[in-house]
Amino acid sequence: MSMIDHMPHELLMPWHMAEADRLTIARGTPGIELMDRAGAAVAHEAADMLPDAGRVAILCGPGNNGGDGYVAARLLSQSGYRVTVAALDPDKPLKGDAALAAAAWHGAVDTAATIELGDHDLIIDALLGTGATGNLVGEAATVVDALTTSGVPVLAVDLPSGFDAADGAIVGPVVRADRTVTFFRLKPGHLLRPAKNPCGDIRLHQIGIRADVLDALSERDGALSINGPAVWRHVFPSPGIADHKYTRGHAIVLSGPTRATGAARLSAIAALRAGAGLVTLASPPSAVCVNAAQLTAVMIASCADAEAFADVIRARRVTAVCLGPGAGVSADLAEKLRIALLGEAALVLDADALTVLADDEAMYGVVKRREKNPVVLTPHAGEFARLFPDCDPESLAAVRMATEQLGAVIVAKGPRTIIAAPDGRAAINVNAPPTLATAGSGDVLAGFITGLRAQGMPAYEAACAGVWLHGACANVFGPGLIAEDIAGCLPQVLRDLETTAAHNS
Repeated sequence: MSMIDHMPHELLMPWHMAEADRLTIARGTPGIELMDRAGAAVAHEAADMLPDAGRVAILCGPGNNGGDGYVAARLLSQSGYRVTVAALDPDKPLKGDAALAAAAWHGAVDTAATIELGDHDLIIDALLGTGATGNLVGEAATVVDALTTSGVPVLAVDLPSGFDAADGAIVGPVVRADRTVTFFRLKPGHLLRPAKNPCGDIRLHQIGIRADVLDALSERDGALSINGPAVWRHVFPSPGIADHKYTRGHAIVLSGPTRATGAARLSAIAALRAGAGLVTLASPPSAVCVNAAQLTAVMIASCADAEAFADVIRARRVTAVCLGPGAGVSADLAEKLRIALLGEAALVLDADALTVLADDEAMYGVVKRREKNPVVLTPHAGEFARLFPDCDPESLAAVRMATEQLGAVIVAKGPRTIIAAPDGRAAINVNAPPTLATAGSGDVLAGFITGLRAQGMPAYEAACAGVWLHGACANVFGPGLIAEDIAGCLPQVLRDLETTAAHNS
């Protein structure tokens, strides 16, 4: 488990974090008290990184982030560290709590651009906090470049300077930290774009902001979360003593032609493992024997064309349909997609179904009309780009905008998969290991979500749960993972989930 697994699941946008501070202060906690606690957390992490008192350079900005730096400077100096404090503009007066913190520091304040950073054992980046936006320019950019080339370990306060707390974007010079210390709740930028993420090891400290301010935050634009059981456990399906296979839902997975049947079988088996009481593979007649030779518990229905597919859905009391894995891009798939969209069964679209959807914008309106029973889309980066040109699938804002536009739940697959719902809720998944980058892995994910939807789990929660279970299964198996291994690990993951829930109850 990573340290993130033990952190609170709520995420806050920078402006929500500012509101949490404001509400806490309004309820009677002085702002300087919060700043003192934040600075103490910074000093604690600095001492952990540099246990033998050494030389520490603290770069302080003009806002509250800099105020945290001044508090840390005072505490580290009192503990025997040789501290150099430097500001972008030492003559510029600070305001509010940051001014109080700076006044309590009785040492010199140098100019950041003139100090020799390489002469220190640790640099603390307290230049810009989560509220900063836009490119670093001028002296700030020069200082960041010097910091980057110094070769000295870096501890960032709240977020590395130059990094977007809301979306993880890097558009100019940015501090690359070995460790980041942040407060109360993580921000989306701490988790996104892991290939470029300059946060290093993230440490979260509580500084006296009560959790109940989350309920009082004004104008929250949808709940943001780290994906995990706290997001979806309350609606996760669990069979009762009176249940039987028909009450646990019936999922249909569409098979591709003879040469491409494996993807749909992976999805079908995953749907069954995820708890669907019945799973039927709707197969072209020519592929029935191939599929039958590979399946036992999954049933097979021969579907020669779209009309036969519609008959299967109607006759078998189907509760969820999965279209796309290995299906092949064709007019026939487009017609089957229209049939499924006009039906009432829950719908999961993956792979070729997404390509068909992207090629027929008129179908977007049909998807939108199902907003009360949202379709779940599971695009990888290329499929997302076809569906939503000029949108970045690694951007939280872009995925949320696409979700709102289409009225569907979108699972934007990637190293940090983003799951978003039309009502504004979104989650960032952090438990998926790199071993999931293997052929057929996405087909299993589509099957997990389909199986959960078949049992009546709401679309957003089913998508979040499917993504998390997918990652957990890969972690259980470990190195050497191939797609066929993933669903087989689900029973252990579910047992562990039940054990953890029982322990916490």
